[in-house]
Amino acid sequence: MIKFPDDFKGILKNAKKVAILTGAGISAESGVPTFRGEGGIWNKFKPEELATVDAFMSNPKLVWEWYLWRRQIMSEVGPNPAHYALVDMESLYDDFSLITQNVDGLHRMAGSKNIYEVHGNISLNKCLDCSRPYDGEINIDDGELPQCQCGGKIRPDVVWFGEMLPADIINKAFAASERAELFFSIGTSALVHPAASLPVTAKQNGAYLVEVNLDPTPLSDYADYTIHGPAGEIMPEIVEKIAELKEDSK
Repeated sequence: MIKFPDDFKGILKNAKKVAILTGAGISAESGVPTFRGEGGIWNKFKPEELATVDAFMSNPKLVWEWYLWRRQIMSEVGPNPAHYALVDMESLYDDFSLITQNVDGLHRMAGSKNIYEVHGNISLNKCLDCSRPYDGEINIDDGELPQCQCGGKIRPDVVWFGEMLPADIINKAFAASERAELFFSIGTSALVHPAASLPVTAKQNGAYLVEVNLDPTPLSDYADYTIHGPAGEIMPEIVEKIAELKEDSK
């Protein structure tokens, strides 16, 4: 059972604008692998060797084989209690933004609505040339790679090494952080920029900053309140407390 200091309870009850940042830690509790050094034939590759435009241009079939294998792995996992708690949390605040560094789509699967996927979504596709979304089937067994109507190659809709984050998504994420009164950093190392700047931006603009993570991070001493432990245990308890506080204030 976690502690609820008076200042924490006060902001949980009274905040109107809330932003959340999630990282790999929340997905790890669902069994999502990191894809580094795993998977038989893929052991000889590093993600940095496959998740690049250069790799895709030189051997698109190989890159697609890796992503289709990853999608198969992802189809075997699902949201955990932390994901579902954030769905409930969204219903308790007027202005709620969920920013995630994860590409697994588990927040969408759980039912969250206002999501900013700053690194993309591994289940979606787009054109390499014009960025138009592609909803067609991906079947590379016959050697024919999918093409956009513009003639460009279809690629996974994720941010590869060396690429900029989608400007519209990251701008909305920073805007949500700047206006937040309450900001949660959940399951992230707080090391990968620019996403690692979001909690700092929030606090610099007056937000109450909460960190939920298994281990201490560079953010721990900066946060107003740090809770160490599994997000799947902590977040449902926090959301239950929010609902209780709001009910008591009616």
